[in-house]
Amino acid sequence: MAVERDPKPEAAVAIPRRLFHQNLSFLRDRRLRRILALMGHELRFGLPGAGDGVAVWGASPTAWRGERLAARRSLPLVRIEDAFLRSLRLGRAGDPPLGLLVDPRGVHFDPAAPSALEHILATDLLDNSNLLARAREGYERIRQLDLSKYNIHAPELPPPPPGYVLVVDQTAGDASVRASGATQASFDEMLAHAREAHPHAPVVIKTHPETATGLRPGHHGPRHAGPGITLLADPVSPWALLDGAIAVYTISSQLGFEAILAGHRPHVWGQPFYAGWGLTHDRTPPPRRGRTLTRNQLFAAAMILAPVWYDPCRDRLCSFEEALDQLEAETRAFRQDRRGHVAAGMRAWKRSRLQAVFGHEKPLIFKDDPAAAAATAARLDRPLLIWAGKEPEGFAAPCLRVEDGFLRSRGLGAELVPPLSLVTDDLGIYYDPSRPSRLEKLLLSPLPPGGRARAERLLEALRAAQLTKYNLGGGAPALPEGRRILVPGQVEDDASILKGGGEVRTNLGLLRAAWEANPEAVILYKPHPDVEAGLRPGAIPEAEALDYADMILPRTDIAALLPQVDEVWTMTSLTGFEALLRGKKVTTLGAPFYAGWGLTTDLGPVPRRRLRREDGSLQPRPDLLHLVHAALIAYPRYWDPVSRRPCPPEVALERLATGDIPHSGAWNRLVAKLQGRFASHANLWR
Repeated sequence: MAVERDPKPEAAVAIPRRLFHQNLSFLRDRRLRRILALMGHELRFGLPGAGDGVAVWGASPTAWRGERLAARRSLPLVRIEDAFLRSLRLGRAGDPPLGLLVDPRGVHFDPAAPSALEHILATDLLDNSNLLARAREGYERIRQLDLSKYNIHAPELPPPPPGYVLVVDQTAGDASVRASGATQASFDEMLAHAREAHPHAPVVIKTHPETATGLRPGHHGPRHAGPGITLLADPVSPWALLDGAIAVYTISSQLGFEAILAGHRPHVWGQPFYAGWGLTHDRTPPPRRGRTLTRNQLFAAAMILAPVWYDPCRDRLCSFEEALDQLEAETRAFRQDRRGHVAAGMRAWKRSRLQAVFGHEKPLIFKDDPAAAAATAARLDRPLLIWAGKEPEGFAAPCLRVEDGFLRSRGLGAELVPPLSLVTDDLGIYYDPSRPSRLEKLLLSPLPPGGRARAERLLEALRAAQLTKYNLGGGAPALPEGRRILVPGQVEDDASILKGGGEVRTNLGLLRAAWEANPEAVILYKPHPDVEAGLRPGAIPEAEALDYADMILPRTDIAALLPQVDEVWTMTSLTGFEALLRGKKVTTLGAPFYAGWGLTTDLGPVPRRRLRREDGSLQPRPDLLHLVHAALIAYPRYWDPVSRRPCPPEVALERLATGDIPHSGAWNRLVAKLQGRFASHANLWR
């Protein structure tokens, strides 16, 4: 599913293959070295020779060493800086960047010389309709996901009451402030001007995150607060702040760029890259910039064309959209896990994977008893995770119910193969139609920006790779000719049947119902893999099955089988969902999550809320791509066992397709073998 990296604009200045530096911090920066290596450059410490170049970090306090060396030897100087969508945490907190600006012309925040970004903005036509559509979708998606350069803000924190003037502080000694010629007096003058221009509006000074976390001082502090002026150090969403502002003032902060994307025309007192293009009120208009641009053009240059983006899961350069996918996955995990969790109902063999997925910020605290876990969670102010099937009846404590996702693994969960995806649901759980679930809410909500196209790409890749939930492999035998109906067997005590089954709740009953309704069809019965393995109940004696089935398909790969059938009849099996993904007709006798939306023929007890609102009006009808986005992109969380980090579904799909997944540990394999000998005691591991 690789998306090719965007070609750089024409007239780019060539960068030498070997880049020498005089900065010891470059030796410790593995991400920097790796990105440059993937670009085809070799980063070295020492003295360069003819044909080499010199690399420095932006306009840092140590950049003078490289600048002097390059000037003395008449060699190209390459300045490196973070891209504008950088990482989860601050760089000073240790997070490596997702992207870099590698610039042989200058540096984007210094107007003394044109940078590569300024060159693009000044000379590129920026009229490619596909590029501009990507740009618009890109910033709409960033805003909808509440992402910024750094992403440790808390979206749940409320901003001040709307109607304020937003004044953006920056850290003392920041290179972009120095490059704009700004001083403490500049910040004081900007604040005074904001007060004078808006005498009846409150002023909110936004403290820089590095100042708020104690890493570097800012220009504005408690002495600037007073009547009508508030200092805001809380990690409030920058987009929420911009939404409530009536005016924005900045020297050179990236928040000024985001203000443009939010529809503002910020007052800019420095000369950052986004000033001088007709999108800002410029205190000192930068020289050389007289062109009028749209925000789509500005974003296209700054976020798509100029940076080099890196995929840390697949260890390769990537497109802007793929970098955004990765940051979305990491930020979602951080926001859900930042307070830590208490976990209940989790079997011992599952705990290492659950710890990896949910315990990165703070280790999980495991409790066997849900009531005790709820008490501990309340005492520690942590969310409660509970395995959905272990939630006691009538359990009142707020919790996140956990279950396997729909693109799970290469191998069965009953054989203790750990999952690549897990769902968390604060409302219910997808297989229980007796109450709403988060998945239902996603299906009844509009798709996010870019959601339809992303779902279409994912669906195409899934079909091409022939992926299903477990991906057991194998082929399918020759099948009888005729209209083929596949009847997938299920585990008869599965929670989806107990919670969402209709009148038919056994495999034999399902098989009989399919045969009775379609006496002329070729009925194909596929037993469930867990049942075949003797791990779960639901087996049908072969003679009884052949009373209704034309053929029994033991140990047959569902991915190889689905393209050869015309229909699927099921109670609540995920095979029905997988058949929908392949354009097959599906009839349900229960109420699985994919039923009731107009995509299936429903003979079971589908909840009325999926059909009509409380006022009786019809609910919107999600189509197949909406279902794909909700079930495979928005609902689950994915974890990459190779890079051992949160990942987007596209990475998980690639791992499943290629088999590039570390094998289960020896202990899991031993326990899985023992399960087959003690199948009648399945409650010990389920």
